[in-house]
Amino acid sequence: MGKYIYELTMKVRDYECDLQGIVNNANYQHYIEHTRHEFLRSEGISFARLHEQGIDPVVARLTMAFKTPLRSGDEFVSKLYLRKDGLKYVFYQDIFRLPDLKPVLRSTVETVCIVGGKLGDSKELYETFSPYLDE
Repeated sequence: MGKYIYELTMKVRDYECDLQGIVNNANYQHYIEHTRHEFLRSEGISFARLHEQGIDPVVARLTMAFKTPLRSGDEFVSKLYLRKDGLKYVFYQDIFRLPDLKPVLRSTVETVCIVGGKLGDSKELYETFSPYLDE
């Protein structure tokens, strides 16, 4: 496991739970997406500005392994680290319940960039992410 470079604390809202009283599986994707977006924002990256430059980062593949369910009112921390694999940036994102840090979710999100309408590399993203990449 790499070292985490960003974390975000959140709380489960009632409407995110299903009839079983646990967070519906689809909401975990929202949690990890929100974490990535907040990380990018903390690094000064604007999706709107990238798009205006013809750069569109997109999710190419996503895997999620569920460990422990969250319930309404639970607080949790969502953590991430990343690696570069060719043209892909791979975000490793884990969620832990608070305060006991019990593992809730392990996920991997592979992202690529569409640059000028074609699969490519983004100099802007590389420069932003390079301090966090193991090379």
